[in-house]
Amino acid sequence: AVEAVVPPHGVPSVHARLDHPAARSAWGPVLGRPLIVSSRYGVRGMDRFVANFTLRLDSKGRVSIPGAFRAVLVRDGFEGLYCYPALDGPAIDAGGRALIAEIEALIGRFAPFSEERERLALALYGTSETLKVDGEGRVVLSESLKRHAGITDAVSFVGLGQKFQIWEPGRFQKELAEATQKVRVLKGRRSSQATARKAPGARE
Repeated sequence: AVEAVVPPHGVPSVHARLDHPAARSAWGPVLGRPLIVSSRYGVRGMDRFVANFTLRLDSKGRVSIPGAFRAVLVRDGFEGLYCYPALDGPAIDAGGRALIAEIEALIGRFAPFSEERERLALALYGTSETLKVDGEGRVVLSESLKRHAGITDAVSFVGLGQKFQIWEPGRFQKELAEATQKVRVLKGRRSSQATARKAPGARE
């Protein structure tokens, strides 16, 4: 078994042992499940942004990135926070290397110098910003980003897997309610289709 190494900032290193109390203390609230460790790849199960958190901006306009999201960014290895106005809603898309790689892959599907490629690159790269994260894990959102999302004094951080979004809390709750309703309708539709296929005499 590899030995535990838990530095002063409270984030266990690649070699943390499952049974080390400091490792359990640091990661338990984040994971909500047992810590999974691999000596080759480090802590697994922490490479996706999940859940949502609502926090207020301080008097200087700073907001703390949730600890669970900071842990993913640390593993990702990107310095700062890569952001741009979401293309399909009043939110801010944010992340690190994984998000940038996804954007590059998307743009790379189009022929070089094609109109589609140029427009997509303009919409994404042309509006992107890299925000500095201070020693306390805080960032200052630019005025253009806040204006796009309608953010004033509080934000909701929303995990979407390889990236997360930053919303104005009221708008996020409305979006969440609408998304939940659509998922329920889709689930009901698929359940009905599955039942119909299993019915006697149904065609395969």
